Amino acid sequence: MAVEEEGLRVFQSVKIKIGEAKNIPPYPGPNKMRDCYCTVNLDQEEVFRTKIIEKSLCPFYGEDFYCEIPRSFRHLSFYIFDRDVFRRDSSIGKVAVKKEDLQKYHGKDTWFQLQPVSADSEVQGKVHLELRLSEVITDSGIVCHKLATRLTFVLPPSCLPVFLRSEAKKTKVKRKTNNPQFEEVFYFEVTRPLSYTKRQFDVEEEDVDKLALRVDLWNASNLKFGDEFLGGVRVPLRVLGQAGVHDAWYFLQPRENGGKSVKVEELGSLRLNIVYTEDHVFPSEHYTPLRDLLLHSANVEPVSASTAHILGEVCREKQEAAIPLVRLFLHYGKIVPFLSAIAHAEVNRTQDPNTIFRGNSLTSKCIDETMKLAGMHYLQVTLKPIIDEICTEHKPCEIDPVKLKESENLETNRENLRQYVDRIFNVITTSGVRCPTVMCDIFFSLRESAATRFQVDQDVRYTAVSSFIFLRFFAPAILSPNLFQLRPHHPDPSTSRTLTLISKTIQTLGSLAKSKSANFKESYMAAFYDYFNEQKYADAVKNFLDLISSSAKWDQKSIETPIMLKEGFMIKRAQGRNRFGMKNFKKRWFRLTNHEFTYHKTKGEGALCSIPIENILAVERLEEESFKMKNMFQVIQPERALYIQANNCVEARDWIDILTKVSQCNRKRLSTYHPSAYLNGHWLCCKLSADTAPGCTPCTGGLPANIQLDVDGDRETERIYSLFSTYMTKLVKMQEACGSKSVYDGPEQEEYSSFVIDDPQETYKTLKLIVSAVQTLEQQHTKYKRDKFKKTKIGSQEHPIGDKSFQCYIRQQSESSNYSI
Repeated sequence: MAVEEEGLRVFQSVKIKIGEAKNIPPYPGPNKMRDCYCTVNLDQEEVFRTKIIEKSLCPFYGEDFYCEIPRSFRHLSFYIFDRDVFRRDSSIGKVAVKKEDLQKYHGKDTWFQLQPVSADSEVQGKVHLELRLSEVITDSGIVCHKLATRLTFVLPPSCLPVFLRSEAKKTKVKRKTNNPQFEEVFYFEVTRPLSYTKRQFDVEEEDVDKLALRVDLWNASNLKFGDEFLGGVRVPLRVLGQAGVHDAWYFLQPRENGGKSVKVEELGSLRLNIVYTEDHVFPSEHYTPLRDLLLHSANVEPVSASTAHILGEVCREKQEAAIPLVRLFLHYGKIVPFLSAIAHAEVNRTQDPNTIFRGNSLTSKCIDETMKLAGMHYLQVTLKPIIDEICTEHKPCEIDPVKLKESENLETNRENLRQYVDRIFNVITTSGVRCPTVMCDIFFSLRESAATRFQVDQDVRYTAVSSFIFLRFFAPAILSPNLFQLRPHHPDPSTSRTLTLISKTIQTLGSLAKSKSANFKESYMAAFYDYFNEQKYADAVKNFLDLISSSAKWDQKSIETPIMLKEGFMIKRAQGRNRFGMKNFKKRWFRLTNHEFTYHKTKGEGALCSIPIENILAVERLEEESFKMKNMFQVIQPERALYIQANNCVEARDWIDILTKVSQCNRKRLSTYHPSAYLNGHWLCCKLSADTAPGCTPCTGGLPANIQLDVDGDRETERIYSLFSTYMTKLVKMQEACGSKSVYDGPEQEEYSSFVIDDPQETYKTLKLIVSAVQTLEQQHTKYKRDKFKKTKIGSQEHPIGDKSFQCYIRQQSESSNYSI
């Protein structure tokens, strides 16, 4: 979800690899081992949870998580929890990375020390302070200074004491609110009247600037344990300046010395790889020059002189270039001609047909990424049922005699593994009619290029295609089903070993290997492959490859068996109830297939309600004010809307996205909707009384359910600009290489030898256009940053004063008022 900023859209995303933890403190009992899991949190809102690793003090997770971040946040936090024998969870430690520090760890494996977790340190929210210093004449005629304070908080229900040195004042309790507003004014005497004695007040009158106001927020409790601390802020009175007035927002801070007295090194550490991205996307017209250069790439002769190919040459990793390029070309429907052009060029450079498409080239990375995007549903239909079965059954399949357990039988394990391989092989080789059209068109181009280049080799037309569909698509999905959305977590070690053996066998079958000894280093795998060394398997592979590399356009087939797309617990609101009440909201198990959206009392039970996909008219967010609940959305039907609360903001966005996609082509979809609920006889948003009244707000889901269009082209072009900007020095070196090659036509210098330059003059022309387009966009970004800096008001609600911004705020104040600190 983008945040709008004066004609600019800002996208935030994060990709995290949760590696492992080490040196977790042992359990304080006879059994020292722990059952641990890790959570990912935006501030304190959990958005992801790993599987539980049992009986370990150095748990290995190996899980990846990616999400678009739909809101602002201060910290990206990771918590390690322990689950005891009574299924109670307790926190062991945490890692909290401030948003502004994320770039320090970008793309690098980093070990973070776990920090203690305590209620005092778990602080979020902000407070608005209004301070005014004024002179007051006392009854005795003495002039002294008094401080007036007014407060507004953004956080949970609370009682609020305000502290200034030894004085303390307390507001009334504001209940059942996340945004308590205290319209109360407190006065503090901050100078010493002559009537005071030294014993009563020992601060000199001229020391006002040394004083500070402390405001603490508390959650009022009726229990004997007392109130819960929610955060505080300490404001030095020097912020008042010469005007004696201060009006600003502050981030709440933890209480000093609030953490537990635990040595950090005693809690262990956590290995993470964090990639945080913030894309600033301008209006579409700003990207026209660069976008046109990119989309013209397939028509450039030679293709190595094209903008897209040059991007692959200058990027450190081909994958960096492949991801935005594929998404951009898919969006504009030009992926097939582009991939055909770069694949044809690579085939012509290949000398040995046995190595065709085996390297990590731009071609192979782009086709990999295309298959992941266009073929995800194809994988779900083909592999998910059997993968789920393998992960559930836990049949022993180890065939290495060295690794065999005492209780296992080698022949039984071989038979279990053979049955699994046979079943997966059959579902793959009979799935050709469901292969997406765009993949079929790409495979047809690969086959024709390979067959033309190596006319003597009769099998190259098959190996060119199998090197992608088997080696880079089906085999990796079997090996790591969690990375292809086939399973929620990485399988346990035993199942992972089974999937590894299956994947290796399927990969070898798909490569049409004729000699077992040439494909397996392990003798036990070569012996196992004898089961499949029959002509019927080779014929099945060839028939399948012929089918998916045909140039015919395959129509999308309607699949009779429902395919499960997403499921999980959420809270639904009962229909026809009053506005509030606990009975109105019930926890239900929701299930979405390509046929219907249902909810159940619990998982496995019959459906309490079923909504056919064709009956979904719109899926939109529901304003928080409707029920005073966060993360709510609505599934709008012809009769009424179903109101649902997700567990967190990321999950709400995921459900809205997938429900929108599966219902996008419904003929009766709405163009407008009501963003608030229909309660007590009227719509809360537009106040109309008829429950059938047309919506008052345009629907947001406007893109059809098509992989070519379900991409933000401007955002992808912005990402490509960022890559060119990052590797500008390489672009300059490439220009130098073109000049050297075209003028001297001699041996390339060693520093230029890494670039593929078939036509130096054409390549130089393209490079000049790229640099010009990138520099133009760079000027736009520089202007935006400069204007934003000028407009940024530290202390506003959007930019509260925090740990690092206080001195900057003081500097701003002193520059505007010439107040000396």
